[in-house]
Amino acid sequence: MTKRPATIPPVRRAAGLFAGLALGLAVLAGCSSQGASTDCGLDACTVTFERGVDASATILGVEAKLVGAEGDQVTVEVAGEQLTLTTGQQATEAGGFAVTLDSVTDQQVKIRVSRNAGN
Repeated sequence: MTKRPATIPPVRRAAGLFAGLALGLAVLAGCSSQGASTDCGLDACTVTFERGVDASATILGVEAKLVGAEGDQVTVEVAGEQLTLTTGQQATEAGGFAVTLDSVTDQQVKIRVSRNAGN
């Protein structure tokens, strides 16, 4: 009796490839922006808002908007909740997400939005 290596049937191989592509597209389709750029992983996104424009981004299934910025203090709206953040402050919770302010310049505001571990 000769043992042959196990092979994956073509139908299963195609189904696995399709599932992987669908998951990848779903992750990419989950981010959109206007006046902002996003860098997303599975559980967190960094959003860089351009100042002086109506800036918003849809990330991880929620909308994040830049409301205003003055000095090192920024007001954003995430998941329908308005937050005032300061550079260096611990994460603030909004709608099951942890939000931190990474940096503020004259041209940009950068925040990080991540899923809370308990959700």
